[in-house]
Amino acid sequence: MLRTQLKSKIHLACVSDSNLDYEGSVTIPEDMMQAVDLWAGEKVLIVCRDTGARLETYVQPGPAGSGAFVINGPAARRIGRGDRITLMAFGQAEAPIEAKKVVCNEQNEIVKTERGVKRVNFPQSTIAF
Repeated sequence: MLRTQLKSKIHLACVSDSNLDYEGSVTIPEDMMQAVDLWAGEKVLIVCRDTGARLETYVQPGPAGSGAFVINGPAARRIGRGDRITLMAFGQAEAPIEAKKVVCNEQNEIVKTERGVKRVNFPQSTIAF
């Protein structure tokens, strides 16, 4: 059975700009994408700490080292400049995925990295349900 699991997470990135007149997506610096193994066009869930907004979109690469996280398209009505966001991508696998995670400061510099904790596989219970 395939299980959907967290594979990539960027925590507390600060939105540097929003562009309502763009067709959609979130722009993320290429170096940050590489740090958490995100691909251009990959689907992400964005959660905004400040507004409570949750939305799905796709990743568009931005210049490496720029620190620019840009919310594009209609999502710009729900998440704006200065908001702190968490971006998550999920994968499907039969075995546990070791997620790649980073935590950002307000300048979108990585201040912490971690690999996700592998889940422990417990033996099948002998209790019948």
